[in-house]
Amino acid sequence: MPAPSQSSSETEGATQIAWSGSARVRWRRDGAAFELWLNEVTSQTRVYKQTLDLFFRRDFRDWRPQWGDFAVEIRVELNPAFPKIDLDNIAKAVLDGVKGALFFDDSQVARLLVERKIAETEGLFIRVFKIDAAD
Repeated sequence: MPAPSQSSSETEGATQIAWSGSARVRWRRDGAAFELWLNEVTSQTRVYKQTLDLFFRRDFRDWRPQWGDFAVEIRVELNPAFPKIDLDNIAKAVLDGVKGALFFDDSQVARLLVERKIAETEGLFIRVFKIDAAD
Protein backbone atom coordinates (compact mmCIF):
# COMPACT_ATOMS: atom_id res chain seq x y z
CA MET A 1 0.00 0.00 0.00
CA PRO A 2 1.42 3.42 -0.87
CA ALA A 3 1.64 6.08 1.79
CA PRO A 4 -1.69 7.90 2.21
CA SER A 5 -0.05 11.19 1.29
CA GLN A 6 0.35 9.97 -2.29
CA SER A 7 -2.37 10.67 -4.83
CA SER A 8 -3.61 8.42 -7.62
CA SER A 9 -0.67 6.94 -9.43
CA GLU A 10 0.60 3.80 -11.03
CA THR A 11 2.36 1.57 -8.51
CA GLU A 12 3.59 -1.85 -9.61
CA GLY A 13 1.20 -1.71 -12.57
CA ALA A 14 -1.94 -1.09 -10.49
CA THR A 15 -3.85 2.17 -10.29
CA GLN A 16 -3.98 3.47 -6.74
CA ILE A 17 -7.09 5.18 -5.40
CA ALA A 18 -6.54 8.71 -4.08
CA TRP A 19 -6.90 9.41 -0.38
CA SER A 20 -9.28 12.15 0.83
CA GLY A 21 -9.57 13.87 4.16
CA SER A 22 -7.43 15.92 6.49
CA ALA A 23 -3.88 15.61 7.72
CA ARG A 24 -5.11 13.72 10.78
CA VAL A 25 -7.59 11.27 9.19
CA ARG A 26 -7.48 10.22 5.55
CA TRP A 27 -9.96 7.85 3.92
CA ARG A 28 -10.80 6.15 0.67
CA ARG A 29 -13.08 3.47 -0.72
CA ASP A 30 -11.35 0.60 -2.45
CA GLY A 31 -14.15 -1.33 -4.09
CA ALA A 32 -16.39 -2.56 -1.27
CA ALA A 33 -13.75 -1.79 1.37
CA PHE A 34 -13.55 1.39 3.41
CA GLU A 35 -9.98 2.37 4.35
CA LEU A 36 -8.78 4.87 6.92
CA TRP A 37 -5.34 6.22 7.76
CA LEU A 38 -4.81 7.90 11.13
CA ASN A 39 -1.66 9.96 11.20
CA GLU A 40 -0.74 9.14 14.78
CA VAL A 41 -0.01 6.23 17.08
CA THR A 42 -0.47 6.48 20.82
CA SER A 43 -0.86 4.17 23.77
CA GLN A 44 -3.83 6.33 24.84
CA THR A 45 -6.43 4.23 23.03
CA ARG A 46 -9.30 6.58 23.83
CA VAL A 47 -7.71 8.95 21.30
CA TYR A 48 -8.57 6.51 18.47
CA LYS A 49 -12.19 6.19 19.53
CA GLN A 50 -12.56 9.97 19.88
CA THR A 51 -10.80 10.71 16.58
CA LEU A 52 -12.87 8.17 14.63
CA ASP A 53 -16.12 9.24 16.30
CA LEU A 54 -15.44 12.89 15.41
CA PHE A 55 -14.49 11.95 11.85
CA PHE A 56 -17.71 10.02 11.22
CA ARG A 57 -19.93 12.63 12.90
CA ARG A 58 -18.40 15.74 11.34
CA ASP A 59 -16.30 14.96 8.27
CA PHE A 60 -17.79 11.83 6.75
CA ARG A 61 -21.53 11.39 6.96
CA ASP A 62 -22.11 9.67 3.59
CA TRP A 63 -21.80 6.14 4.93
CA ARG A 64 -24.60 4.38 6.80
CA PRO A 65 -24.00 1.35 9.04
CA GLN A 66 -24.92 -2.02 7.60
CA TRP A 67 -25.93 -5.40 8.98
CA GLY A 68 -24.00 -8.58 8.20
CA ASP A 69 -20.53 -9.92 8.88
CA PHE A 70 -17.46 -7.74 8.48
CA ALA A 71 -13.71 -8.16 8.32
CA VAL A 72 -11.51 -5.54 9.94
CA GLU A 73 -7.79 -5.24 9.27
CA ILE A 74 -5.70 -2.95 11.45
CA ARG A 75 -2.03 -2.24 10.84
CA VAL A 76 -0.05 -0.21 13.35
CA GLU A 77 3.02 1.30 11.72
CA LEU A 78 5.73 2.22 14.21
CA ASN A 79 9.17 3.73 14.09
CA PRO A 80 11.67 1.30 15.69
CA ALA A 81 12.34 3.89 18.41
CA PHE A 82 8.65 4.01 19.39
CA PRO A 83 7.88 1.95 22.52
CA LYS A 84 5.89 -1.25 21.98
CA ILE A 85 2.17 -0.93 22.55
CA ASP A 86 -0.64 -3.43 23.17
CA LEU A 87 -2.32 -4.23 19.86
CA ASP A 88 -5.41 -5.71 21.52
CA ASN A 89 -6.19 -2.37 23.19
CA ILE A 90 -5.85 -0.56 19.87
CA ALA A 91 -8.14 -3.08 18.18
CA LYS A 92 -10.89 -2.55 20.76
CA ALA A 93 -10.62 1.24 20.48
CA VAL A 94 -10.78 1.11 16.68
CA LEU A 95 -13.81 -1.20 16.74
CA ASP A 96 -15.53 1.15 19.19
CA GLY A 97 -14.67 4.08 16.93
CA VAL A 98 -16.13 2.63 13.72
CA LYS A 99 -19.12 0.96 15.41
CA GLY A 100 -22.29 2.81 14.53
CA ALA A 101 -20.70 4.27 11.40
CA LEU A 102 -19.67 1.26 9.28
CA PHE A 103 -21.53 -1.51 11.11
CA PHE A 104 -24.06 -1.43 13.93
CA ASP A 105 -22.21 -3.45 16.55
CA ASP A 106 -18.70 -4.88 16.91
CA SER A 107 -20.26 -8.34 17.34
CA GLN A 108 -20.67 -8.20 13.53
CA VAL A 109 -16.88 -8.51 13.13
CA ALA A 110 -16.34 -12.10 12.00
CA ARG A 111 -12.68 -11.65 11.08
CA LEU A 112 -10.15 -9.39 12.81
CA LEU A 113 -6.50 -8.99 11.83
CA VAL A 114 -4.24 -6.73 13.88
CA GLU A 115 -0.56 -6.39 13.10
CA ARG A 116 2.43 -4.21 13.87
CA LYS A 117 4.83 -3.13 11.15
CA ILE A 118 8.11 -1.25 11.40
CA ALA A 119 7.98 1.98 9.38
CA GLU A 120 9.76 5.33 9.18
CA THR A 121 6.72 7.23 10.47
CA GLU A 122 3.91 6.25 12.80
CA GLY A 123 0.37 5.71 11.61
CA LEU A 124 -2.66 3.48 11.87
CA PHE A 125 -4.21 1.83 8.80
CA ILE A 126 -7.76 0.45 9.06
CA ARG A 127 -9.60 -1.53 6.37
CA VAL A 128 -13.22 -2.61 6.84
CA PHE A 129 -15.23 -4.67 4.39
CA LYS A 130 -18.33 -6.82 4.38
CA ILE A 131 -17.84 -10.55 3.98
CA ASP A 132 -20.21 -13.27 2.85
CA ALA A 133 -21.41 -15.76 5.43
CA ALA A 134 -19.82 -18.49 3.29
CA ASP A 135 -16.30 -16.96 3.58
